[in-house]
Amino acid sequence: MSETNSLVGELRNSFGKGAARKFRAAGRTPAVIYGHGTEPRHITLPAHEVALVLRHKNAIIDLDLAGKKELVLVKSATKDVVTQVIEHIDLVVVTKGEKVHVEVPVHIVGESLSGTTIDLEHKTVKLEVEATHIPEYVEAVFNKEGAGFHVLAKDIIIPAGAKLDLADDELIASVVSTAAGHAEELAEAAAATSTEAAAE
Repeated sequence: MSETNSLVGELRNSFGKGAARKFRAAGRTPAVIYGHGTEPRHITLPAHEVALVLRHKNAIIDLDLAGKKELVLVKSATKDVVTQVIEHIDLVVVTKGEKVHVEVPVHIVGESLSGTTIDLEHKTVKLEVEATHIPEYVEAVFNKEGAGFHVLAKDIIIPAGAKLDLADDELIASVVSTAAGHAEELAEAAAATSTEAAAE
């Protein structure tokens, strides 16, 4: 489940690239808060703390803005492609109990048989889930199955009360033979054929 992070924001009245650069130079990350029929609010957040929060997908922030507390969900972040500095983030206001649509990673748990590999069709899936109960990831479980085994959307382990935004029979991951595994199968088949021929 996503942790709630506490941050203190400051309202900003300066806009544009020049202003944004000044904020970042001062250790502040520009952000915009959207949601619940209100006008977008422009704020800044402490850059170091923001970087820590963004290590987690779909992070929830307990935001203190001018002494007023509110929950916000990180919807997107823009990074400099060279320096990887976070240039801007978009936040959405949420309330406890409110359901949101988010995208979460799929984690493989376990392994397949020797000579095979797991082919992940969906690296992420979309969920409808309570804002304060967003999982870090969902699990696709394997127990040394062989080639041909597959995990469907209905097999994915998700939190209670969450709903997967996929058809039950959507393929999530499957076990396939590797080149080495296929060669081994051919060798075994050839050996079996030779044994049968010798027996005749």
